Amino acid sequence: MHLDAIDTKLLALLRSDGRMSNAKLAQSVGLSPSACLRRLHALEESGVIRGYAAIIATDSSEPATVVIVQISLERQTDDLLRSFEAAVRRCPEVRECYLMGGMTDYLLRLEAKSMADYERLHTEVLSRLPGVSRIQSSFAIRNVMAHAVPTKARR
Repeated sequence: MHLDAIDTKLLALLRSDGRMSNAKLAQSVGLSPSACLRRLHALEESGVIRGYAAIIATDSSEPATVVIVQISLERQTDDLLRSFEAAVRRCPEVRECYLMGGMTDYLLRLEAKSMADYERLHTEVLSRLPGVSRIQSSFAIRNVMAHAVPTKARR
């Protein structure tokens, strides 16, 4: 889909405030509310806008430890990739998982309650995932910028 200046401005406005009303969006880009809504639907249908979400704080009084984990597999067969991905989906601490090109096979972002909790996750969960041959972990110092995870489109 080709994005024109109005589409680009709509996307910038939604990035800064995903809850902005259609009326306010329309006014900000100089469109009628119905024309603005048609554009939003077109952006959603084409996949440019994948969804809308709320970024929710954790329940605990202590912030979670964010860990970026690089995982290398023993081999990259279709069966092993599917098996690994299915197992990762069952791990609630894993917030994101990416199949990578390059030095590692997967990049995971997970949240642990503490370093001791991460040690447990490493030992009891990550090292037991199908086909894992190497795990390399990095620990986030602080979040500089976060994007929401896509959900259902706006109606």
